Formats: sequence, structure tokens, C-alpha cells
Amino acid sequence: MKSVGDYIVCHKETCKIVEIKDNYYVLEPVNDQTLKMKVPIDSKVLRDLIKKEDIERLLREIKSIEVINSNDRMIENTYKELMQRGTYKDLIKIIKTTYLRNEMRKNNNKKISDKDDSYFTQAEKYLYSEFAIVLGLNFADTKQYVIDVVSKYD
Repeated sequence: MKSVGDYIVCHKETCKIVEIKDNYYVLEPVNDQTLKMKVPIDSKVLRDLIKKEDIERLLREIKSIEVINSNDRMIENTYKELMQRGTYKDLIKIIKTTYLRNEMRKNNNKKISDKDDSYFTQAEKYLYSEFAIVLGLNFADTKQYVIDVVSKYD
């Protein structure tokens, strides 16, 4: 069982346990301390944080994670499906795809897509917030850490 002060993931949101009362966790998302959620301790929407070794393994695999190959009209549906599942690889797939699509637009002197930018930001928030807690870094340092580690595997 977890204790007050521990971290846990509720849906895809990394949360701190701020209280335990009557078989419920009172959770505070790390990205929004104004929000409190009351979730049964045995809820299926809760899971433990990723382990550091699993982060390292995942970062070694990033290059092999495919980008989304969808036409422009259908890509948002794919983003939604991946975001709904929210596995680490799904979030990485969204980050890689939206980043590359926006880079391509910038290189062609076009405005970046608000849709791609929104999914990119959301996927990064879920992924890096959890990684940050496990790695003991802040959000920006976690993002840089991921970039540095992935670039080593080029």
C-alpha cells in the first residue's frame, strides 16, 4: 500500500498522494496543485510509476518506435486513440509524429499546426511529468535528459 507523499499515476496523470481516508486516496496532480481527486485505493485507473530501468530501456527503443502514417484528415483520430490508450510507446509515437510534422512545416516556412502542437504538449506533459518524478528532475531537465540520451543512440 502507498503512503501519503508517494506518487502514483491516475489515468495518465502523475499525482501525489496527499491524504488516505476511508479506503480512498486523495490525489493532487503534479501539474495542477489546485485540483484534488478522491479515488478508491483499489481503482483500476491507478498504477505505479514507471521504474528507472524501464525508462532507460524505453529511451533505447525510441528510434525504433514508428511515427504515425496517416493522412491529414485521419491523423487526429489516430492521436485520440493513442492518447486514450496512453501507453508510453503511444505517447512517444505522438511526440515523434507531431514534432516531425511541425519541423517539416517550419522548414517549408509554414505555420505549425495547432492540432499537432496541442497533442505534442499533452503527450509530453503525461510522459515527462512521470519520468521527472522517477528521475528526480524537473520537467525541463527531464525533457533535456530524454533528448540527450536518445541522441547517444544515433
